Amino acid sequence: MVRTLPAILVLLLLAAACTKTPAKDADAKDATAAAQPGAEAQEAVKPLPAQLPDVLARVNGEDVTKTEVEDYIKSMEAQAGGPLPPDQRDRVYRGVIDQMVGYKLLLQEVASRKLTVPDADVDERINEVKKQFPSEDMFMQTLISRNLTLDKMKADARRDIAVSKLIENEIASKVEVKPDQVESFYKENPDQFKQPERVRASHILIRFPDTPDAKAKAQAKTKAERVLKEVKAGKDFAALAKQHSEDGSAPNGGDLGFFPQGQMVGPFNDVAFSLKPGQTSELVETEYGYHIIRVVEKQPGRTIPLDEVRSRVEEFLKHRSKESETEAFVKSLRSKAKVKILV
Repeated sequence: MVRTLPAILVLLLLAAACTKTPAKDADAKDATAAAQPGAEAQEAVKPLPAQLPDVLARVNGEDVTKTEVEDYIKSMEAQAGGPLPPDQRDRVYRGVIDQMVGYKLLLQEVASRKLTVPDADVDERINEVKKQFPSEDMFMQTLISRNLTLDKMKADARRDIAVSKLIENEIASKVEVKPDQVESFYKENPDQFKQPERVRASHILIRFPDTPDAKAKAQAKTKAERVLKEVKAGKDFAALAKQHSEDGSAPNGGDLGFFPQGQMVGPFNDVAFSLKPGQTSELVETEYGYHIIRVVEKQPGRTIPLDEVRSRVEEFLKHRSKESETEAFVKSLRSKAKVKILV
């Protein structure tokens, strides 16, 4: 599947990193996100040379360069939060080269069809990226740190939008999900719709500094004990969270929503699942600081009814169908093209 251009993707990934919630230890499991096909046995991959040449492939005479591929892989590493494992180098590089070939085929098809993109659409895309950053300054600093310019971003966005429109025009009529397909998927994948016991809780976090010493911890504990005393005196928990909590849930009165066993850090998780609805904890210490936890509601494990997930299953099936049709479209372009892989 051809993906978003690195210039836009990298900035979105960096923006997402600015909005992490400290209490979270793992991503929540969505009922349909897990409904992906199981991992298939990996096929052998032709080894790449240790030193890559400057040009890795040609598509109708147009180069796919080492720089393009390495920039893309850097964006993947940013998303993964770590470097590419050495034993996956050949597989990942060959996958990215293949994606770059597909992307260039799509760009060439855009040019042959003379598809254009209004400036307003480009500006809207850039503004969407900007909104993911805490401030305009952070956005511009990130551009500089990634050796990007606004003009380069706009050029990339224009190409990206044009490719998206090409694909949409080509496959829109082929992407359809009927009600019986949704029902069949639901019946054939019962394990994907099992929901474990969940708790809805709010908390007030008095945070430790990044490198806490005994004195800093003592100061945090003193403040947390003072807030806990106000909670026990009957003051409004949400109002106290808005006033004192030092994480992203504060504007919502400390509400963390529902979460299953194992999503939160250990001590937080254990206390939250031990409390009854309406109960409030004593101070709970985690790596982030001191928490005061109030359990709002508990839900026992269950199988989620189809009516609750119908729209998400439909979207998942549409996405899967769109990916399949896009792959077929790129394959048809490739069958008519001169593609030469040079490594």
